[in-house]
Amino acid sequence: MTGEWDAETLFDVFERETARKILALTSVEPMAAQELAERTDESEPTIYRRLDALEEYGLVEERTHMDADGNHYSEYETNLEAVCFRLEDGGFTIDVTYRTELVD
Repeated sequence: MTGEWDAETLFDVFERETARKILALTSVEPMAAQELAERTDESEPTIYRRLDALEEYGLVEERTHMDADGNHYSEYETNLEAVCFRLEDGGFTIDVTYRTELVD
């Protein structure tokens, strides 16, 4: 994870409906960007932009696979388990909980 959480960053990431859909879909099963584009009715470039932002903050993980023909492809899976916002002393406190076990 290269990004550092603060309230504005988290709100920016989660305000995008496509990012929320990616997290929801990849919480059920790993998916390739093309499949995510089809399931969300978004373009692949949009999906890749959202995946880049989600990866930067450790919310999704990319895994590379090889098919029977030797071609490489990537699938993405969410690492997110929960986000908790608390309003304290005039500001927000954020707790992000990551999944400890990912599906193989």
